[in-house]
Amino acid sequence: MFPFRDRTEAGRLLAETLQEYANRDDVVVLALPRGGVPVGFEVAKALNAPLDIFVVRKLGLPGQEELAMGAIASGGARVLNGEVIRALGIPDDVVEQVTQEEQRELERREREYRDGRPPVDVRGRTVILVDDGLATGSSMRVAVLALRQKDPAQIVVAVPVAPRESCAELQSVADRVVCAVTPEPFWGVGQWYADFSQTSDEEVRDLLRRAASFPAHRAA
Repeated sequence: MFPFRDRTEAGRLLAETLQEYANRDDVVVLALPRGGVPVGFEVAKALNAPLDIFVVRKLGLPGQEELAMGAIASGGARVLNGEVIRALGIPDDVVEQVTQEEQRELERREREYRDGRPPVDVRGRTVILVDDGLATGSSMRVAVLALRQKDPAQIVVAVPVAPRESCAELQSVADRVVCAVTPEPFWGVGQWYADFSQTSDEEVRDLLRRAASFPAHRAA
């Protein structure tokens, strides 16, 4: 029932599908905190590539936070789910309020996780954008759109598990989408991990510190 023991194992298995990107000086791995970082760490280690974070925050409906009105990402990009907003009659001021709250949290995470290290330069490089899985894909979509503003040569979305339709939809914005496992019926990302406990802020900081010692990272 569980393809993956935990995020570490998922990252190692995902890396096996990405070996064509190994030992290339034009490749960067960006992980979506928090759950994507343990996966991205294993991918970056296996590919001998630099690792950094790309922060994305879901815009949840107040009182029903699991229902996404959209998402924001590093670099100021925002994608709204117009269908949800129209169907539920969500006022503009509610959307703006939630956006401002999540923007503050996004900026806090960037400060805390990087420990003063500057973002990795992605201009002209192949970016492998990693998370621990996709459900609707809204957060990953806004991450891809935000990354486009930074002029990478190519954006590869890579996740251990996702529904087939979400992977297909992301093909319209990413250059390539790699989904290691696409179970049907899908249910949810956590259903496919034996251990899907929450990744802590400290674990994110520790993995980024460890990744900073990768040879490829020092040369980047």
